Amino acid sequence: MRAVALGGGHGLHATLTALRRLTDDVTAVVTVADDGGSSGRLRRELGLLPPGDLRKALGALAAADDGARWAEVFQHRFGGSGALTGHAVGNLLLAGLFEVLGDPVAGLDEAARLLGVSGRVLPMSTDPLDIEAEVTGLEPDGAVSRIRGQVAVASTPGQVRRITLHSVVPAGDTGAGAAVKPPQACREAVDAVMSADAVFLGPGSWFTSVLPHLLVPELHDALVKTTATKIVILNLVPQPGETAGFSPEQHLDVLFQHAPRLGVDAVIADSDSVPTPARLRSAAAELGGRAHLASIATPGVVGRHDPDALAGCVRDALGATSAKEGLSWR
Repeated sequence: MRAVALGGGHGLHATLTALRRLTDDVTAVVTVADDGGSSGRLRRELGLLPPGDLRKALGALAAADDGARWAEVFQHRFGGSGALTGHAVGNLLLAGLFEVLGDPVAGLDEAARLLGVSGRVLPMSTDPLDIEAEVTGLEPDGAVSRIRGQVAVASTPGQVRRITLHSVVPAGDTGAGAAVKPPQACREAVDAVMSADAVFLGPGSWFTSVLPHLLVPELHDALVKTTATKIVILNLVPQPGETAGFSPEQHLDVLFQHAPRLGVDAVIADSDSVPTPARLRSAAAELGGRAHLASIATPGVVGRHDPDALAGCVRDALGATSAKEGLSWR
């Protein structure tokens, strides 16, 4: 089966690690709005896509044998106090591939060959993107504030209500300073969603890794139109700032607010993370799907999905929702 997982960071890594147990045909569609750390530095200095989340996705899909050592090197970060401090080897290699080949998709495909990836890693857009959020709780009078940048949104002490997404045209491209334009989808990512048998959203930072995919017009339309089984995987714990105080069903409500036409077939959640299962089942039904609750957290580790348990729950959810024939998981 052809599986497509959309997200970023550690959440997408969890989904990809689980899906590898079920199929070799996995495509990761990765957010490209990071503006912090090594990725942010490379983005600002070179004008390239932030490579960090792309690097993590490649590592999750790397071959267990020949690609394992390269995956370890990819994730290695330099220490010390010089110019390389904090940079991951994979970030630098991807930046070099992007510049030499002049095409981030070609660069990612080349890195995938190096790591023995059987699937594919794609950016959701070939342009770096900026996230802008409407936030409450920052002003004494309760007024709505607007903050910009993935790091600022992810770490805000306020409550994020809604986000928008912009492509940034570097200074000089317009004959003036930097400008913004509507986000453009990566064509290969749109094609992957349209031809998929199963599409996955989440888990991950809800406003900065999951929802941005719904704000790229062509990608949004593909997610609405695809005949693939659509599955949402919820987080194990709320994230401070972004979703502090959110119930599992509130995550779905925010998803619907940003993409009212998106229907889902299944919602996967950890049974210990859902205080009121009936409410989640009702919220999932409103989106056209069914809630699947199981113990999918790694014992003793807060906020980490167990890949084997998650893979089993995904298999059960697909078995319950998919009417396709002739397709099989491992």
